[in-house]
Amino acid sequence: MSQNLLTASNVILDSLSDGVYVCDTDRRIVFWSRAAARITGWQPDDVVGRRCLDDVLCHIDKDGHRLCGEEFCPLHRAMVTGTTSTVGLIVFAQGKDGHRVPMEVTVAPIRDSAGHIVGGVETFRDVSHVLADLERAKRIQSLSLEIDLPDDPRVGFSTHYVPHDLVGGDFYAIKPLDADHYGFLLADVMGHGVAAALHTMHLSSLWDRHYRLLTEPVLFAQMVNNELARVVKGESFATGLCGIIDANDRVLRAVSAGGPPGLAFRDGGRIEELQSAGLPFGMMEDADYEETEARFDRGDCLLFFSDGATEVHNAAGQLLGTQGLVRVLRETGYPAHGLHMSAVEEQLLLYSNEIRLSDDLTFIDVRF
Repeated sequence: MSQNLLTASNVILDSLSDGVYVCDTDRRIVFWSRAAARITGWQPDDVVGRRCLDDVLCHIDKDGHRLCGEEFCPLHRAMVTGTTSTVGLIVFAQGKDGHRVPMEVTVAPIRDSAGHIVGGVETFRDVSHVLADLERAKRIQSLSLEIDLPDDPRVGFSTHYVPHDLVGGDFYAIKPLDADHYGFLLADVMGHGVAAALHTMHLSSLWDRHYRLLTEPVLFAQMVNNELARVVKGESFATGLCGIIDANDRVLRAVSAGGPPGLAFRDGGRIEELQSAGLPFGMMEDADYEETEARFDRGDCLLFFSDGATEVHNAAGQLLGTQGLVRVLRETGYPAHGLHMSAVEEQLLLYSNEIRLSDDLTFIDVRF
C-alpha cells in the first residue's frame, strides 16, 4: 500500500466519531484515532507501539473477566478465528485518568493481499448514556433469580448464570415445596438481550403463581405452556426443564420442554443422559408433556444446563453437543472439583469459531 493511501486511510479513520485502533498480530497498537483519544484520554503518543495489554486499556467484560492477554479478548478472537463481529459487544476500558469507560466494540481481522491475517481493527463508542438503564434492568432481573434455600445435608444446589448481554434470556428457579421436596425450573427463552429478558420476567411471574403445582410436574408444565402461549402468540417460546426432587429418597421427577437432557454423574464415574421429549413452552397451547423419573445414590451429582452450553460450533461446523460438553466438564475437573464457570467458558470459546459465545449460559448443579 502506498504512503499516500496510508495517509488517506488515517485521515478517514480520524474523521470518524467512533474510536478506532489497529494492532498487529502481537496485539501491538500501530494506529490510534483522534476519537479513541477523546473517548479514553489516551493520546497516540501514549499507546502507539505498546501492546493493548501493557497496562493501557485493561479491558474487562460485563462479568469482570480480564480480556487483555486472555482468550476472551474480542480482538484476539477476531484474529485467531478470522471472523468479523456482527453485533456490538459491551466492554469496560480503563481511561487514562483510571476510571472505567463502558464501550460498545466491534472487531475484525486485517488481511494482506495474499489473504493472510496481519492484524486486527477495533472500533468503539462510549455507551455511558445507555448503560444506566441496562444496569437497572440487570438488577431487576437478578432479583427474580435470587434463590434462598435451607441448609439441607441431604442435597445441595448451586447455580451459575452468564447472560450473553447485560441482561439475558435464561430463567431458573428452585424452591422448597415442603420439608423433603424441591421444585425447579430452568428455561431458555428464544433469543437473548432485552426482548428475551422481558419474557423471563413473565416466566418469573408464572413461577411465583404456579410453582406449587410441581408436586405434579406435568400439570405445572401444561399451565406454564398455556399461559405463555396466550401471551407470546407464536412469536416466541422457551425451551426448558422442570420437575421435583425428593431429597429424602433421592428421586428426580422431571418434564422436558425441549431443553437439553440433564446429566447424572454417578459415584464411580459413570454418566447418564436423562433423555425426555416435549415441545417448548409457548409454542402451542394444550401441548402434551410426559414425566420421567431417575433415582440417585449418595455421592451422585445431577447437572441441568441451557442449550448455550452445547450449541457451540467449531471452524468445521461441528456441533459440540452434550458429549462434547461432558469432555469440557471433565477437563475442568467437574464433578470432583465443582463447576468452575470461567474455565468452562474458556474451553467452550476455544472449541468455537466465534468471537464470543453466542448465547446465555446457565447451569444448575445438584449434589446428593
